[in-house]
Amino acid sequence: MVSEEPMVSADGLDGSDIAKALQELAKGERTATALENQLSSMEAKIDALLAQAEKDAEEAKKTGAVKSGETTATDEKQDSSKAQS
Repeated sequence: MVSEEPMVSADGLDGSDIAKALQELAKGERTATALENQLSSMEAKIDALLAQAEKDAEEAKKTGAVKSGETTATDEKQDSSKAQS
């Protein structure tokens, strides 16, 4: 007569418990891989944004962004309209 009880391994787990644990482990691995890929993508975007910000800051420095004591065209217009009042 064949027993209808599941086969139990030496550590007390039956085959279906082990299979379920392996499936959950595989699912966790897939989730971890997806998260790593998303984080890598986000890191690349952040690096690109930082590089662009640094480039823009250098460009502003080179083109002589408003320094102390300098006036801009807007400042000169405001000064001339005050003088006319």
